[in-house]
Amino acid sequence: MSLFNFWKKEENLFDEHITIEETRFVVLDTETTGFDYENDRILCIGALVLQNGSINIQDSFELYIEQDHYDKSTAQIHGILKAFVIQRPSELEALQQFLAFLGDSIIIAHHTVFDVTMINKALERNGLAELSNKRLDTAILYKNTLIKSHLFERKDHYTLDDLADKFDISKKDRHTALGDAYITAIAFLKIVKKLKEKKIINLNHLFK
Repeated sequence: MSLFNFWKKEENLFDEHITIEETRFVVLDTETTGFDYENDRILCIGALVLQNGSINIQDSFELYIEQDHYDKSTAQIHGILKAFVIQRPSELEALQQFLAFLGDSIIIAHHTVFDVTMINKALERNGLAELSNKRLDTAILYKNTLIKSHLFERKDHYTLDDLADKFDISKKDRHTALGDAYITAIAFLKIVKKLKEKKIINLNHLFK
């Protein structure tokens, strides 16, 4: 393969005929004991399917995971208590169920690096391969909707609260894994709509 063809292939990750609407996205969020990739653990994974321009609530995923490591300070944010009454699978069981739900779908998250890295660290601990799915970050995509002007001050980082406020999305279930995934999914749909108002876009454009 020539160098030109190699880069041409990289630029066009997906068939031009595949639309954003027909693509299966899995929007996910994790609630964790903290932000240390090595020492903290995932307490809950929440995810839902976004396809055909709509969120399928019936096709959702939410699992609380049994963990030995626990941090009382972060429980004030996500509300997951150590003595949670519901039955929780082991980390390995939860990961296996999540991988079956995810399949080869494109991952969407807000600040995707954090969630995917936490999941990959858990996969590594359990002798499983890292995620190979393509992924999109609503924090980055949102920046692409903003007008480039010296009159408008752009922030380096936009939180999920920023997007919820911008798009008038309810924050009733904020800081639950499935609740945050739902907010992220709505934000993604709003972002795609704004991008389409600027120009015709396809799946490949979201990765540029």
